[in-house]
Amino acid sequence: MGSPLGDFIRARRDSTQPQSLGLPDRGRRRSPGLRRSDLAARAGISVEYLTRIEQGRDRNPSVAVVHALADALGLNSSEREHLRHLTKITGGECSAHLHPGPPPREVRPSILRTLRLLEPGTALVTNRLGDVLAHTSGYESLVRGTGLLDTDTPNLTRYVFTDPRARTFFTDWDDVADEQAFDLWRGPTVGNSEWFTTELASVAGPDFTRRLNRHVVPRRGTLRLNHPSGCALHLLRETLELPADAQQLVVLLPADDSTAQALDELRRRSHGRLRAIS
Repeated sequence: MGSPLGDFIRARRDSTQPQSLGLPDRGRRRSPGLRRSDLAARAGISVEYLTRIEQGRDRNPSVAVVHALADALGLNSSEREHLRHLTKITGGECSAHLHPGPPPREVRPSILRTLRLLEPGTALVTNRLGDVLAHTSGYESLVRGTGLLDTDTPNLTRYVFTDPRARTFFTDWDDVADEQAFDLWRGPTVGNSEWFTTELASVAGPDFTRRLNRHVVPRRGTLRLNHPSGCALHLLRETLELPADAQQLVVLLPADDSTAQALDELRRRSHGRLRAIS
């Protein structure tokens, strides 16, 4: 039985080429990437201890060991943050108090007022599971015709992995799928995440599970969309974390003049009102 921490370390070791860390290429081997012995030596731990961590038999490595492994793998700041988060949930600090089930869908009144101030812009409130909890009319005009808001409880992650229209709507579908899968590790609670991933895995298939367990930290570049109206849209994403609510306020901004003009046209076609979903 593995662990999220062990899976991440093993995935990063398998994807790291020895040459990138200044190590000699020792020829063909059974698995790709960095040898376990090389990583253990760089981190200053035994191969046996590293094996126990990767296999989930040791779930509480010290802070010093975690930092040493991050250095040995050459992790960037985002990957180090993910490693620390996985260490926390693997060690049982969070998982000891699991409450499987969906998270609350309520959005604080002050956040809804903030959304109204952003009208007629394109903004939404979501959580790490992908639940679309509230949005501006500008966001509704952006996704109209895509199927994303067709349910009473719209969820971006479920839409990406189960609705065929998503593969057309998102120009870089693979990147968006990686983003949504990765964010599930940072769900509102460990229990919420386990409940949702179990539910989604049964309908999304092995591609979803593979992306979830790859632990690839996404770049989150420009969001490119193929709108049903025929417009090609390029959007910048600005995210304001709402840690007290385990939610995010996401604002989508046009990355170029043609996108700005297209968004204006989409808004003129529909004059909706702010809609909060709970």
